Order: sequence, then C-alpha cells, then structure tokens
Amino acid sequence: MPALAPHPDRLLPADPAVRSIARRLYEAVATLPIVSPHGHVDPRMLRDDTPFADPASLFIKPDHYVTRLLHAAGVPLSSLLGDADPRSVWRLFCEHWHLFRGTPVRYWFESELSEIFGIASRPSADNADILYDQIEALLRSPSHRPQALLSRFGIDFLATTDDPSSDLADHAALRTLPTRVAPTFRPDRYLELGAPSWPSVVKELGGDVGSYAGYLAALEERRRHFVAHGAVSADHGHVDAGTTPLSPTEAGRIYRAALSSDITEAEAVAFRRHMMFEMARMSCDDGLVMTLHPGVYRNHHSESLARFGPDTGHDIPVAVEYTQALRPLLDRFGTHPGFHLVLFTVDPDVYSREIAPLAGFYPAVYAGAPWWFLDNPTEIRRYQRAVTETAGFGKLSGFIDDTRAFCSIPARHDMSRRLDAGHLAELVAAHRLAPDEAEELIIDLVSHQPRRVFKIS
Repeated sequence: MPALAPHPDRLLPADPAVRSIARRLYEAVATLPIVSPHGHVDPRMLRDDTPFADPASLFIKPDHYVTRLLHAAGVPLSSLLGDADPRSVWRLFCEHWHLFRGTPVRYWFESELSEIFGIASRPSADNADILYDQIEALLRSPSHRPQALLSRFGIDFLATTDDPSSDLADHAALRTLPTRVAPTFRPDRYLELGAPSWPSVVKELGGDVGSYAGYLAALEERRRHFVAHGAVSADHGHVDAGTTPLSPTEAGRIYRAALSSDITEAEAVAFRRHMMFEMARMSCDDGLVMTLHPGVYRNHHSESLARFGPDTGHDIPVAVEYTQALRPLLDRFGTHPGFHLVLFTVDPDVYSREIAPLAGFYPAVYAGAPWWFLDNPTEIRRYQRAVTETAGFGKLSGFIDDTRAFCSIPARHDMSRRLDAGHLAELVAAHRLAPDEAEELIIDLVSHQPRRVFKIS
C-alpha cells in the first residue's frame, strides 16, 4: 500500500541553498500558537464537546472544497450530503483520492490524516473501510473530542461567523476555555432588501425595525452585543464592493418600500451599497474591524441550492472592481483613526492592480490573505510578491483559514508558514533582506500581524 508520508520540506524552495534558509525560518514559527481571525467552525460543536460522529461528517460533508471536486468528477451530491450513509461517503472519497493530486485539499488531508489520526497509507478503494474504522475509533476517544483537539492544535484565538440575531450563548459558555473563541458579526442577509424573505428576516434583529432609523438603531445595538461578547470584526460578502451613500431621505424611502415588498432591483442594490458605507461608519464608532470579500456569485446551481442548501460547492467567482467602488467609503473613512478595512478577493489580478495600491496609501486598508479559490500555494506566492512590493509586509492581514473543516485549521496555517518561509528565504538569498530581518518578519506575520490588524488583545 503506497505510504502517506508528508515530506518535512514540503512547499519549501527547491534550490538547496534557499531551502536551507527557508527551513530555519520555518522552524522559528512551526509550533507557534495559531491565530485564526476568520472562519466558520460551529461554536456549538466546541461548547457541547461531543465526539465527532464519523469520518465523513468530520472531513467531507462540511467541506465544500472536497464535495465540489468529487461532484465535478461525476459523483452526485446526493451521494455525499444530507442523509447519505457516512461509510459510503467515505468510500467514495477514498476511491477518488486521485482527484485531489496537486490541490491544496490533498496537502491538507495528508497533514490531517497522518499527524492527527496516524494514518500511514494513502486512501484507496482497498483500504477505505480500514481507515474509516481506525479514524472512527479515535473519534470516540477523549483525545479526539473537539475541545481536546482545539488544545492540541495550539489555537490561541478562533473567530466564528455568526448571525446578528444570535444571543451568543454558545460563546458565553466557551469563555472558560484556554482558547479565546470570538463571534463575528455577519449582517449580509439583513442588508439585501431585494430578497423575497427580507421583510420577515429583518424582524429577527429585534427593536423597532418599522422605520429606517429604527433599523439602523437595531443594527447598532446588535453590534454592541457582539462587542460585549468579544467580537473583533464584522464580515461582509456581497456580490460587489459598492459603497455609495444615499441621502437619509432616499434611504428611508427605499426602506419603507422594501417593508411592503415594493422595491426594484436597482433600489435594492443602491440601498445595500449605502449600507456598506453605514457599516464602515459603525465600525469607526464601535471599533469592529470591517472585512470585505465581494466577487462571488452565490448558489450558481439552483437545483443544488434547492436540494442541499447554500455553501455546498456551487459558489463561483465573478469579476469585481474596488478602486471606484470603495472611493466613497475611503474618501470618508480611509484615514479615520482606528478604522481597519481588510480587503479580500477571488480575482488574483485585483491584488496587484487595486488592493495593494489602496493598502499602500490608506492607513485603514489591509490586504486580506488569499481566500477561497486563491488559498493555494501558487496564488499565495503570487500574493506575497504582488502586495509586499507595493504596500510592504505591514499591510498584510496575516493568514486567514476561512474554513468549516475543523481539523484542517493546523494544516492550512502550516502551509502558510512554509510559504512565508520560502518567500522570505528568497529575499535573503537575493540579498534583499538580512537574515535577522527575515526571522523577525516571519514571527511577526504569524503571531503579531493578525493580532494588530484584527485588534486582538
């Protein structure tokens, strides 16, 4: 059976002299605590600390990176999601292991399976049941329960993503853990007035949402509730980055029309862009870091959405523009003391063309790490070169794992650390950076930079 043995120098530069430098840099940060300022781990899972049900529920069903590649090869989502038998799901994954060659998913899985579960052979149709039983037995042991793994992974800070209407009781219950688990304010569905369900959804905010003024007050109150429960950021993921404000009169008119479901698509878009301006204003007031990741067409396949719901692998990137779209917001708030705006993209050209220059001028702007379709070695290397030479290392966000797959967190951060080590080693080898500066930089990128950018005390 072919061995599953991740190479100790994986992802480090191929040139022996540069690799030697990179190895030393990587060793300086390999075991440092993980700071994860943006992700999608369910806080209830950590609160309840119940054993994971089975390998498929842990590794495959919640991870759209995995299910979308299997589906692309002809495996029906009905065989992977919902009530699909966990052992059958795992068998399908093992039978199609070859599909993941050369992908970051393969890298993460190799690290997870070997380092967390002691798997020594590559998954295949022949050993699928053996691996399933080995992992399932470990999942029933105290050493592999959620809180034990959280401690084992060395996660110092973990942000979740939460609905503004949440009472955050799960987070209150987690305050006794050594790891700080913080909520993140995600208001997207309350800002999209054109959605058919919006008139009923907005009532979940509480307060007097029968007027535009009451709606703003309700959002501000929910943000204060999140801050009181340890939140450090507000996250926004709309289709574009528009931030043009409306007059209070016009915003009020559109809001009243939306309550009666009498609103045009153009009005809904104008209001949402106005509210992004308002979200920045609120961040200046309450201190929440504003993260923005537009440019994704959500739920591209309507049948899959109807059968399996959102976040099941059929979100597709679209072109997005930042420079003009963000000008109203940055013209007003880009130099506001203490305001932090972290910009993400799934269009790699946007890093060098727009995000790096914006971060290279506005004190408020930071370049978010490669995210989603870009969180792979090739694009992370491209990002390192595109951003740092224009904006400097001090305007990077630090690594963002953005994952629902709990056990992939350490593997994803390890990948980033290795790639940081390789990039800095190349600068040292080219005599563009002194060795002591490189070591200082890599420690800063891993430990201090995400804390500064996301205001994590």
